[in-house]
Amino acid sequence: MSGERFPDEGPVGLDGLEGAFDDAEFDATLLEEELRQAAAVLDPVPAELRQLAIEAYALHDLDAKIAELTFDSLVDALPVRGVTDAPRMLTFRAGGLTVDVEVTGQGLMGQVLPPQSARIEVLGGPQTAAPVPVDAMGRFTSDTPPSGPFALRVRTGGDVIVTEWLRA
Repeated sequence: MSGERFPDEGPVGLDGLEGAFDDAEFDATLLEEELRQAAAVLDPVPAELRQLAIEAYALHDLDAKIAELTFDSLVDALPVRGVTDAPRMLTFRAGGLTVDVEVTGQGLMGQVLPPQSARIEVLGGPQTAAPVPVDAMGRFTSDTPPSGPFALRVRTGGDVIVTEWLRA
């Protein structure tokens, strides 16, 4: 075997396979399904990852407008001497809609402007969206403070607006 060379015999195993996969006989859908089944058995997606993917997709609105953060008291406001636990004030704008939000350790309080009835949901990562009641003047309160990153989804008439994600 040492130093012995074999003549080039062409591609191994391909002799006689020309035309073996005719378009009429080849079913791409069947092949895809068989590959999916093999992957599910040999390398399954962890249940936690699958659940996170489903929940992330549920948070996605294709028609949603992104509301711009135009005021954040942590960045834009002057600190008040002696106040250690000041609420965080946020203002979001999307088109003609403004959402003012006060975030405290006790929850959220805010208003949709111009005043109108709306539906607001507090999005909090992999948890389900928590609905917050809104009155006819656009005012809303939530007794549950956001834990970790959060965003708001505001539905007014046919519009859906989603705020940027922020940390409480």
